[in-house]
Parts: sequence; C-alpha cells; structure tokens
Amino acid sequence: MTAITSSADTLVYPSSDREPVAETFDHLYAILTILEVLRQYLQDQRATVLANQFLYYAQGFPKLRVAPDVMVIFDVEPGGRDNYKIWEEGQVPKVIFEITSASTRQEDTGHKQVLYEQLEVEEYWLFDPKGDWIDGQLLGYRLQEGRYLRIADQCSQALNLRLQVEGKLLGFYRLDTGEKLLLPDELAQALRQESTARQAAEQRAESAEQRAESAEQQLAQERQQREALLQRLQERGINLEDLNL
Repeated sequence: MTAITSSADTLVYPSSDREPVAETFDHLYAILTILEVLRQYLQDQRATVLANQFLYYAQGFPKLRVAPDVMVIFDVEPGGRDNYKIWEEGQVPKVIFEITSASTRQEDTGHKQVLYEQLEVEEYWLFDPKGDWIDGQLLGYRLQEGRYLRIADQCSQALNLRLQVEGKLLGFYRLDTGEKLLLPDELAQALRQESTARQAAEQRAESAEQRAESAEQQLAQERQQREALLQRLQERGINLEDLNL
C-alpha cells in the first residue's frame, strides 16, 4: 500500500506522546526481550527492529500515526530511529508484534488490525503475557490476498522462526536448525557457563602441564643420580659390563 501523502510536509512529526511504554512490567519485559532477540538475530541483515516508536503512514498528517510495540522492517538501513515514516524509508513493516491485554484488546483487534492489514504488514502477532484473553497467549495473522488469516502453526515465514510461549515471554526458534535464539538473560547465562567451562579447561590443561613438567624433572633427577652412580663405580674400577648397567 502506498502511504497517504500531502504537500504540506513542513509539519512536525513528534517522537513521543509522553505516555508510558507499557502498562505492566510483564508487558514491558516482553517488549524488550522481543526487541533484543530479533535485533541480534537480524544484525547481519539490512533490516531494523523498533519498539514503541511512532509509525507515520500519511505524509502531511502527523496525527495519523500508530506506535507498534515491536516492528520489524526489511530492506532499510539498520539502526534506531526517533520515529519511522513510511514515505521516507520506502518500506512498510514486515512484521508487527503487539503485547496485548484485556484493556488493549479492542484496539489491538480493531483499529490496529485493520490499519496493519490496509498497510499490507505481512504478519501481525498478538502476545498476551498474562493470559488475559488469548487462549494459549499467542495469536498470529498472515496477509493473504489482502486479508489477514489466522496462522495455525505459530511459525513466522517472514522471519523464518517458530514462536513459542514460554511463561510470560516469547521464545524464538530457527526453522532451519531448530536452534533457539537466546533471550538476554539466557545469553548472559550461556556466556557465564562458557567462561566457567573455559577456565576449568585451562586449569586442567595447566595442571596436566605441571604434572608433565614435574615428571620430566623427576626423570632428569633420576638420570643424574644414575650417571653419578656409574661415575663412582668407574672410579672404583668396577666393570660396568659385568653389572649389566
């Protein structure tokens, strides 16, 4: 869909409405983890992931805006923005996540869903971390022939990821390998475990090296003692061949 335009584009497009980012900590944490996991996943691609920032879709009409909880846009320069204007970037978000609740249900399934469908956002996901109204907490839609249809398998074709509810958070798994994209806490734990394992391996290697060095020193000492003994025997005129030494 082509963004609505107006010749009066000297208007101000605010980047904030001074409203809170999310209504509860659970909603905020879900937003932040999705943002960070997908940001890391797409860091080598020409794409960006934005969270709770204004999406302007009508040039010259600053009041026509929406603030998706998380949106993924492909074929644009990576990095953050203060806001996102479709007519400047030339790309509509490919995937949008809304972290929903009973109080936002009507807007998330009403105005926002209709708008995203009209803007031709390929996938629209609703995640309900508290289980307020979605059975199974996760609901996805994919655009087909201009209309949103339910996604039955919880797989994002746009992201090549499988989504899985894990408590109050979303887990993401690669469709090609099954590998999980680690959440920030899981990544930190994995790094700590890797560091601990590396230190233990280094200590074992150092211990083995010390044992080998000690054995070599002991062998050298025994060799010196043997040579000293042979020298004394020779000095006393003892035939070493008779002793089979």
